[in-house]
Amino acid sequence: MPIWKKILYALLGVGALAGCVWLAVLITHKLDTCTEGIERVGDECIGVNGEGYDFGTPEIRDVARAIAAQNKKIDGEPHVTVAVMLPLQSDRAALRRQMRSDLQGAYLGQRQANEGEGEPPKIRLVLANPGRDYKQQEKVVDTLLRMADSPTDRLRAVTGFNLSLGTTEKAVKRLTQHKIPVLASRISGDRIANEDRTDGTAKLRFPGLARIIPTNHDAAQALANFNGERGRENRRTVLVYDQRKDGYSESLAKAFSGIKEKGPAGPAAMPFESPAIDEAGSTGNRFAQTANNICDSGADTVYFAGRTLHLRIFALKLAQVDCKNRHYTIVSGSDAASLRQDMTEQNWAQLRGADGEPKVTVQYAAPAHPDAWSTELADWHRKWEADHKRKPTEAELPQYLTEPLAALDTLKKRIESTRGEGVRLGSEPNLQDSRTMLVYDGLITIGKALHQAQKGGAEAVPSREDVGRQWSLLQSRHRVRGTSGLICLTSGGNAYDKPAAVVRLDPGRKGLGQLKFVGLGWPTGQEQPKNCVIPSSAP
Repeated sequence: MPIWKKILYALLGVGALAGCVWLAVLITHKLDTCTEGIERVGDECIGVNGEGYDFGTPEIRDVARAIAAQNKKIDGEPHVTVAVMLPLQSDRAALRRQMRSDLQGAYLGQRQANEGEGEPPKIRLVLANPGRDYKQQEKVVDTLLRMADSPTDRLRAVTGFNLSLGTTEKAVKRLTQHKIPVLASRISGDRIANEDRTDGTAKLRFPGLARIIPTNHDAAQALANFNGERGRENRRTVLVYDQRKDGYSESLAKAFSGIKEKGPAGPAAMPFESPAIDEAGSTGNRFAQTANNICDSGADTVYFAGRTLHLRIFALKLAQVDCKNRHYTIVSGSDAASLRQDMTEQNWAQLRGADGEPKVTVQYAAPAHPDAWSTELADWHRKWEADHKRKPTEAELPQYLTEPLAALDTLKKRIESTRGEGVRLGSEPNLQDSRTMLVYDGLITIGKALHQAQKGGAEAVPSREDVGRQWSLLQSRHRVRGTSGLICLTSGGNAYDKPAAVVRLDPGRKGLGQLKFVGLGWPTGQEQPKNCVIPSSAP
């Protein structure tokens, strides 16, 4: 065979081999991705997307597409990117509905920030899925860091964050170390927060972090102040807490332990250990024994420091104990806002006695409730007019109630206009569990920081450092009028004296139970000062 033929065959063989290798790489890459830019890790789709991808969760498909449409609309205008970092996949239907509520708030907040302020830069929103319990957060943070450095993406803030976990803390710490502003809208654990000092300075463990939700310490103090005013002097309490390593449960247990009770001493705290946030394990058996011990102790109020799944199991076990017709009140934290979604009609029936009277009610400190402002303002009017024998003037009305009420009205109008435009969000936004309200407030807070940091004309965009410096300036005249209350941030980026909406899950006498707003609790024991001016002695 001529030498040139041997060379030709050799080259063809090498080419064929290279083609096979290329095809194998292409197939492998395709199998390892969920869509362009989204990596498949096990059964999860991890990464960042603003093009309408739903991460395999049908419940969020419509709202993800609505966000993509809003992104496309502002594509030709000066804009920056904001990422919403939340786990976006779950086997549990209730959690998938919660994801939808969060993203509905993000979309509505994006629209309000882009159209309500009417000034550049606009917000391009992207969804960042860090996996269950934020276990894949490192991959997502890598992407976000690249986006922050990119002259086209211009990532200027990351928001969302709904679980107070060690992995969440790592993500927040790394983002803030790289000077990327973080606004946490739904984490209440005390560990992921900067420390405010009484001299007005702050210990910045997370420089560039802002929070618009009270810490568990503040929420527990608000509950204590509320119940101290309306509670019974002779009630007997007990603490039931999850000793699994979980920032939310740990800080809530610590906060509840610090409440000074006026009544007689209750029994010693009763621990349990859950296997995971969304796993029951053998907690049902443990709770059956705990319920019996509580019955024998004479306690009638239970401070519960644990997650929603375990709270539901505990409440049902407590209701099963035949304890001389005693009525129990379980007091818990903000995670309980999701409890009603997990309750079936049979569950509600179990919380009622044979006579139809509630055996167990759950009271918790919600970060927001849609009935709070109208209810409190009506009560304020009745008391004021009784004392002054006339109606108040506009200047005499309490800002801490009227401004959040106006903000809530704006959100409701935004929901109506979205519906009128035919924009599909997967379901009608449900404000009852506070998720939509809090994430919405987070986006309008970021929008205000962006507009205040804006400089150099309409074509320029603020740096991420400029945006982060705005957090502590959002107070007094520059307060944010949120649907969840006035947002005035301290030097540590914490919401000052943010009220907790005290909510009761009442089984009622039949059918599905009701979620009822009871009143507002204030961490400092009194309402926010006029214009939300933070006093110099504020901790």
